[in-house]
Amino acid sequence: MNLHSTKKLANGAEMPYLGLGVYKMTDRDETLEAIETALDLGYRAIDTAALYYNEEEVGEAIRHSSVPREDLFVTTKVWNSDQGYDNTLRAFETSLKKLDMDYVDLYLTHWSVEHKYVDTYRAIERLYDEKLIRVTGVSNHHEHHLKTILATCNVAPMVNQIEAHPYLTQEPLRAFCEQQQIAVTAWSPLGRGKVLNDETIIRIADEYNVSPAQIILRWHLQNDVIIIPKSVTASRIKENSELYHFELTNETMQQLNALNRNERFGQNPDNFKFDF
Repeated sequence: MNLHSTKKLANGAEMPYLGLGVYKMTDRDETLEAIETALDLGYRAIDTAALYYNEEEVGEAIRHSSVPREDLFVTTKVWNSDQGYDNTLRAFETSLKKLDMDYVDLYLTHWSVEHKYVDTYRAIERLYDEKLIRVTGVSNHHEHHLKTILATCNVAPMVNQIEAHPYLTQEPLRAFCEQQQIAVTAWSPLGRGKVLNDETIIRIADEYNVSPAQIILRWHLQNDVIIIPKSVTASRIKENSELYHFELTNETMQQLNALNRNERFGQNPDNFKFDF
């Protein structure tokens, strides 16, 4: 693997294994600088969402970059209050205008809103049919949500973005997704930084002479999980991309897999509530 390694999705599209997440990047200049840094280092994927209120900055940074648009993989998401068939189509149009793009590579349902997520995905299918998006997907969907969609959809979701880190390995869900040819992306791949002080991870990092963050991100990659670590710090963005000069042994992978506690730092897709 290398910085430009991609995962071939169910329709043949290639999605980079490493992308920059831009959640909570609300300062315009800071956001532009972070994306510029990432693209200069070789990142080729940016993950945003309507909720992040920085789609305009993402579009601006990409337009000002020397990297051709067709070489980039841009993801955005429809927020919960905009779900449903017609509302999702309108929300996508708004996102596309803010990004100032002709198409989006991947469009996701942000959360599995009860009684709406199936119709939301139907709208995503229509966007795919109209070639306004290259890849269909969902986010924060459990296996039962996916099964409900798969029972009626014409085009299966190709990506499921979920919370995943060493304390929440999501192995059963990942296995189901693999069976259905659904690629898995980990949001909060470092467990919001709360797993970086784990004694086992620190010990392993010392053994490999890399940082705890690099150990965790490499573990994701070797589990065939796409990662979108977020940072506005240039040194961290660089460190998060330096994952290809070492490889974890099977024994190390098993030690990291064994850290699972089924512990979430975000909300559960079966029981979530947001005040915004």
